[in-house]
Amino acid sequence: MQRIEMISSDISSIGYKPQESTLEIEFYDLCVYKYFWVPRNIYSWLIWADSHGRYFDNYIKGKYSHYRVIK
Repeated sequence: MQRIEMISSDISSIGYKPQESTLEIEFYDLCVYKYFWVPRNIYSWLIWADSHGRYFDNYIKGKYSHYRVIK
């Protein structure tokens, strides 16, 4: 999955696979997580959020099934 580099203090890059509703987030500590059944609008709002980390904490973290891919 290709990811878009972000300008954020927490998140390095974000990718989304719409046909699977899968969100992939790379954090600056090099951990990469995949989140499942994430609606496209949640991904879009994350991309355009003023604070990507805050949006992640409020609307994604703990709300979707996920696993750590790297590290």
